Amino acid sequence: MGMNRILRGIAGTFILLSLLLAVIHSYWWLLFTAFVGANLLQSAFTDSCPMMKFLEWFGVEKEVAAKKQ
Repeated sequence: MGMNRILRGIAGTFILLSLLLAVIHSYWWLLFTAFVGANLLQSAFTDSCPMMKFLEWFGVEKEVAAKKQ
């Protein structure tokens, strides 16, 4: 599995988990949801985020674009 798919999976998990915690525990967990959303937005423009660095540290390689023939 490539880094982009892993990143989307982690972001989706974080968002759903924080929404669940906001309903069950405290609405302050919505700040974590906002943080994840803001991080996704900035990574769309910069193609970099802290989780990418973390995944690279664990040995996940970035995807290489396929060559067009």
